[in-house]
Amino acid sequence: MTTVVLIHGAHHGGWCWEEIVPRLEKLGHRAVAPDLPGHGKDKTPTDEVTLESYVGRVLETIDAQSEPVVLVGHSLGGLSIGVAGERRPEKIRKLIYLCAGMIGPGDVWMDVAAKDTDSLIRQHRKISEDGKRSTIAREHLKPIFYGDCTDEQVARAADRLVPQSTAMYRVPLPTTQARWGKLPRLYIHCLRDKAITIAQQRRLVAANPCPTVELDTDHSPFYSAPDKLAAILAAA
Repeated sequence: MTTVVLIHGAHHGGWCWEEIVPRLEKLGHRAVAPDLPGHGKDKTPTDEVTLESYVGRVLETIDAQSEPVVLVGHSLGGLSIGVAGERRPEKIRKLIYLCAGMIGPGDVWMDVAAKDTDSLIRQHRKISEDGKRSTIAREHLKPIFYGDCTDEQVARAADRLVPQSTAMYRVPLPTTQARWGKLPRLYIHCLRDKAITIAQQRRLVAANPCPTVELDTDHSPFYSAPDKLAAILAAA
């Protein structure tokens, strides 16, 4: 049995793994899907959310486990799992980046993401006047996040999304090749992703090489291809 810790991405919460947790359990594993600060049931004000607060929640979660974990990060969750890998390499069997922000030591997500000129997030997100929060209008959610999902899935997700703190976009990632860089990693490419495009995903892997697998899905395979995603995570 493996313990799999599932870290959600921007705007989402631990709820987005609701189709994956029972599948992993059915396959004989244990799955934990915490809410990061300001997301899901955690009501931390968005303006108080930082990368360090995200990382603190991830570390709290993996420290509570009795064995090293497989740590999965979706989308923006890639930043948090990277720093967690730097801080607790002995607690992590493998890092899995699901169409996620896998950036290297000292890289800044805002700078890296700027290269993804075809990303629909870049085209449709709204930044607050003070620059601290971003939101996405409901009509843009399906093409950005849930292109292969049912209308019912999109509606249920949309009702639970929250504004996203932008604080972590500007922070140089505090990792090193000596610690984070030595952890086993896997990158899951989502070929029809419109949030972090496949071209961008491949650039991320080219900059920090690791093994890869592919899913022919949108940005949210936890809804659009849960059986395939769970099988990949269970085999990691």
